[in-house]
Amino acid sequence: MQNRMMITGAGSGLGREIALRWAREGWQLALADVNDVGLKETLELVKQAGGQGFVQRCDVRDYSQLTALAQACEEKLGGIDVIVNNAGVAAGGFFCELSLEDWEWQLSINLMGVVKGCKAFLPLLERSKGRIINIASMAALMQGPAMSNYNVAKAGVLALSESLLVELRHQQVAVHVVCPSFFQTNLLDSFRGPTPAMKAQVGKLLESSPISAADIADYIYRQVADEQFMILPHELGREAWQVKQRDPQRIYDEMASMADKMRAKAKSVGAGLPRDTM
Repeated sequence: MQNRMMITGAGSGLGREIALRWAREGWQLALADVNDVGLKETLELVKQAGGQGFVQRCDVRDYSQLTALAQACEEKLGGIDVIVNNAGVAAGGFFCELSLEDWEWQLSINLMGVVKGCKAFLPLLERSKGRIINIASMAALMQGPAMSNYNVAKAGVLALSESLLVELRHQQVAVHVVCPSFFQTNLLDSFRGPTPAMKAQVGKLLESSPISAADIADYIYRQVADEQFMILPHELGREAWQVKQRDPQRIYDEMASMADKMRAKAKSVGAGLPRDTM
């Protein structure tokens, strides 16, 4: 393996931390994002950490931009060994509040962006006998309330990864899927939902997390080295998944109770908001 990695969503958050973790091992990195400023910052940090690479603006909704990125990897790095489909956006809101546009936006980035990334880079990965790392979420496994479009997108990433795990074994392309819970990141920058109260609740969950994006990147690095397919960085997430496998109804009941509490809290917060913020 020649240690060449492509990362989408590398301009900040988990994508940046994954880049830095592999940079410390001397990898060459192709960094992609729609955030040009963030990309340049990540590249500088990568160089300081001991890695090398290049940046290229890429919107994962546009397949032609992903194929152009793959071509750039071929020209500048001589191919690619690992791709990390990390680019994603946050969303929240009860199903009755979400518009079809909300659904299309979410699925076009968080699900189809991963599909297109895998499709664009598969020829290079087949040649290098490389690996795919798809960033999903615990939402793919636990389906919390008031985030149905996000749940569906991330569950799709998990199903895609399971499908590729089976299908690509013949081509000797390895596959991993990462399902983190809430962690300290800038994901709220992309948040889209029908109410300010929902964004505030998600923000509190992100801030209260004891684990950082750097911690998750290091956990991913170690789990990939151990050839683990499903990577669950949070201990509580691993425990919750075990409970759901044994007793799914218990989880459904807890989620329904959580939904009731969220509705009540959103209603009380909403009652105190100025009319023009609703």
